[in-house]
Amino acid sequence: MSFLTPDVVKADEASTEIAGGARLIPRITIQAFCENSQTAQLVESAIHDRRMSKVALTTHNGGIDGAVETYKSNPTPNLIIVETTLPPDEMSGALERLAEVCDATTRVVVLGHVNDVQLYRELIRSGISEYIVLPATSSQIVTAITELFAADGAAPIGRTVGFVSAKGGAGGSTVAHNVSWAVATALRQDSLILDMDLAFGTAGLNFNQDPPNGIADALLANQKVDQTMLDRLMSKAANHINLLTAPVTLDRTYDFEEREFEQIIEMCQGSMPVVVLDIPHAWNAWIRHTLATVDEVVIVAEPDLASLRNAKNLADTIKALRPTERPPSLVLNKVGMPRRPEINPAEFATSVECPLLGQIPFDAALFGTAANNGQMIAEVAANNKINDVYRAIGLHVTGRQTANVAGKSSSLMKLPSFLKKRA
Repeated sequence: MSFLTPDVVKADEASTEIAGGARLIPRITIQAFCENSQTAQLVESAIHDRRMSKVALTTHNGGIDGAVETYKSNPTPNLIIVETTLPPDEMSGALERLAEVCDATTRVVVLGHVNDVQLYRELIRSGISEYIVLPATSSQIVTAITELFAADGAAPIGRTVGFVSAKGGAGGSTVAHNVSWAVATALRQDSLILDMDLAFGTAGLNFNQDPPNGIADALLANQKVDQTMLDRLMSKAANHINLLTAPVTLDRTYDFEEREFEQIIEMCQGSMPVVVLDIPHAWNAWIRHTLATVDEVVIVAEPDLASLRNAKNLADTIKALRPTERPPSLVLNKVGMPRRPEINPAEFATSVECPLLGQIPFDAALFGTAANNGQMIAEVAANNKINDVYRAIGLHVTGRQTANVAGKSSSLMKLPSFLKKRA
């Protein structure tokens, strides 16, 4: 056979979760030839996996024979996935015919119905890239593809964490910046904050920085941006904390295409272990795409009705965009504001159907002082227990540990019936 034979590790069929350092699959073309409609649906569902965001995938009928007929007169893609119901003694001959019409660099994944270790070894020795026994999950298929194309000696990439507010003024930026500080001080790992609110971003103010360049320069450079340029545009805010600040000017509008931030985020991941995305409270194509592709999403909300409605809408949409990922997490900010009726945090999280990572108490004097001084909470009040909440959130979103909810809850208001969790 003439198939390229990569050194791969068989996908862990029991694994359904994506590790924090998982890599995106590069821009490749995949064509699948299936004998059963259920298998075609399974393969098509894999495209919704975050790791497959750049992949062009098409499915066809016909199994191995269909693939052979297709490639007699057409070039082969980067990867061919074929389903076969043939018995083991006929499988090698059919795949041999497929090899005769394939380019030498094309890789082949076989979906079969025979669970036999000896067959698997023979197929791998003959040049097949991977053999997956059906029934399988879409995550198994994506993991196998990832190991073929994204793990060939590649260095781990940074973890991306997106913070988004459920409503304006909920404090998503403040939480993002303080969590970044906690990650930098607790883990001693370099982190980068991307202020994606180009018109009204506050990362520069909150860290008392006013660099001449920032994220807008990288975006305007378009395809000309490289790692050297990106490093030059970053500013150092503190030990292990770097910024790509927003210009915060209104001399132009900031309308972006869906994937306009994609290249910059990927380049940042190549140089920073943790990349924190401070995502503005808005809804457009690039924000939707960003929320669909980051490793972790944190929704920051206040314990009120508007936040509850918006957080629920955000959570449901993000889950639909990321069906194979764990759901977004929830942080409740400004909890315990005097004389304000509040929704109980546990009930809030239950209605939104997201894990509650932490509750940050309302403290106007503390947060006002920090904002006016351009400092983080840990700099103004190092021993305040709020820092423990930020640290727990940081350890969770970076995959170090599960965060424990901190702070007391207040149950001063019942949920409206239309937002109660349906049984």
